[in-house]
Amino acid sequence: MSSTEQADRALLRVLQLASPALPIGGYAYSQGMEYVVEQGWVIDLDSAAEWLDSLATRSLGYLDIPVLMRQYVAMDDGDLDAVSEWNDWLLANRETAELYLEDSQQGGALLRLLGSLEIPPALDWPKGEPIALMTAFAMAGWHWQTGARQLALGVLWSWLENQTGAATKLIPLGQTDAQRLLDRLSPRLPAIVDAATALHDDELGAGLPGLAFASARHEHQYIRLFRS
Repeated sequence: MSSTEQADRALLRVLQLASPALPIGGYAYSQGMEYVVEQGWVIDLDSAAEWLDSLATRSLGYLDIPVLMRQYVAMDDGDLDAVSEWNDWLLANRETAELYLEDSQQGGALLRLLGSLEIPPALDWPKGEPIALMTAFAMAGWHWQTGARQLALGVLWSWLENQTGAATKLIPLGQTDAQRLLDRLSPRLPAIVDAATALHDDELGAGLPGLAFASARHEHQYIRLFRS
C-alpha cells in the first residue's frame, strides 16, 4: 500500500469517528450549556464562541486531548496498564455526576460498537469496567492507524460540531450563524492540539468552575433538552 493510500484510509477513518452518524449519542449532551443559556451567560454568536473556545482550550486541551494522545502512544508501545491508568485518571477528573455519565456512557457506547467491529483492544477491555470516551477513541484510532494528531483533530471537531448543534437549538442560532461559529473556532483546533502535545504529565488537568457549576445546576434544571 502506498503512503498516499495509507493517508487516505487514515483520513476516512478519522471522518468516520468524527461523524454525527457515530452511534454514541453525542448530540444528547450540551456540557452545561443549557443552564448557561438559561442564565444569560451565553446569548448570541459572540458569547457562544467565547464559551466554547474556553472549554476547548482549558478543558479538552488540558485534559481529554493530552490523555488521548498518551493512550495512543501507550497502545503503540503495548503498555495496556498505562492505557487503563489514564482511563481511570480521566474519569476521576469529571467534576459532576452528569459529566462523569456523559463520558462513561459515550465511552461504553463506542466500546460496544468497536466490539461489534471485532477490534481487538475493545474485545479485551475488562467487562463491566467503566471506559472514558477518549480511551475508546484511542483504541479505534490506534487500530486503524490514524495517527495521534489526526485523531485528536477529529475528536475536537466532533465535539465542536455537537456543541454548535446544541447552541443552535438553545440560544437559538440560525443555521448561518452556526456555520459562522464553526468558521470562527475550527482554525483554533490545531493550536489546541499543539499545546496539548507539549504538556508534561504534571501540567494536565482542567479547572473550570463555571463549567462545573453549570453542570451541577443542570442536574436539577426543571425543563431541559439535553442529558448534561
